[in-house]
Amino acid sequence: MSHPQHFALLARYNAWINGRLYDVAAALSDEERKRDLKAFFRSVHGTLNHLLLADRFLLGRLRTLHGESPALAAAVLEQDFQPARELFADFATLRAERAVTDATIERWAGELTPAILERTLPDGRPFWRMAAHFFNHQTHHRGQVTTLLMQLGRDPGVTDLSGLPRGA
Repeated sequence: MSHPQHFALLARYNAWINGRLYDVAAALSDEERKRDLKAFFRSVHGTLNHLLLADRFLLGRLRTLHGESPALAAAVLEQDFQPARELFADFATLRAERAVTDATIERWAGELTPAILERTLPDGRPFWRMAAHFFNHQTHHRGQVTTLLMQLGRDPGVTDLSGLPRGA
């Protein structure tokens, strides 16, 4: 079981740390951001792109599974989800779209209730478990981004949840 405030906290953390990582990535040249560093999604840009793509896909599924948006579900679930597909080649556009998605995630997490989190999915799992996976997936790939940034000589600083500023 999980509490709605837990997910609201993770959503705030997500927006905060994404902002910090995009700030660091913005200091790189486009060539550096897209340099193949032999990571799963090749580069900083490729990994940030995957994060946005996966967040949009998973958020669409989550919103659908608790009955919020059947139209969104149809659009998202009918897409050919290719984890390496590039959404935006332009970094400024990728960054702007990340901010829009993070705001949507924060709104969604703020609307979660104990009743929603305790629902059972068609496969028998509790809804809260898929929501936990959503945030865990983000953390996993942000760890890859921080490693890639360090390989490019850029230190993103503290990225832990404990680093989230008070009041954020």
